[in-house]
Parts: sequence; structure tokens; C-alpha cells
Amino acid sequence: MRKHDIERQLHDTAGRASERARYFADGAANGAQDLLERGRRTIRERFQKRSDYGRQISHAAEDLADEANYQYRRLRRQVNRHPAATVAIVAGTIGAFLLLRRAFKRDDE
Repeated sequence: MRKHDIERQLHDTAGRASERARYFADGAANGAQDLLERGRRTIRERFQKRSDYGRQISHAAEDLADEANYQYRRLRRQVNRHPAATVAIVAGTIGAFLLLRRAFKRDDE
């Protein structure tokens, strides 16, 4: 019975970690998507009068948005297929950020 409780607790913890990873991935993707949309609108408005150059910039912005969408979908698949690995990657990224922040904070003092 003790082994069963430990397995259940590990499964529950992995499930919660997976949900949090999905939540953060969704938030990051939504923020990136919003930035791309604003950038696309700004570029279109700015270069609308210059039809040829504006068209090139518009196509480049659309390509960038398509690439961001592809990367987002790829990240979602990664989270769904490998939740534990995703949690480890997110934890490592946050840890590295905190260490760098602490290192640069010491330099300022």
C-alpha cells in the first residue's frame, strides 16, 4: 500500500507540473503572438504607401508569424509528449535566469 501511495503522489505531482508547464507555455506563446501581430500591423501601416517595399516587409512579417506559430505548436507537442522533460527544461531555465540575475546584481554593488 505504501508503494501505491508513493506512485500516486508522483503521478499527481507530474500532472500538476505538466499543467503548470502548459500554462507557462501558453502564456509565453500568447505574448509572442501578440507582439508579432502588433509588429505586423505597425509594419503594414508604416510601409503601406510604398507598395513594393511594403509588400516585401509584409511578407517577411507573415513569414515570421508563421514561424512563431510553428514553434508554438512544436512546443505544445513537446509539453504533451514529454511533460517531465519540459518541467526540467523550464526549471533549468528559471534557475539559470536567477543565477545570472544574482551574478549581475553582485557586480552592481
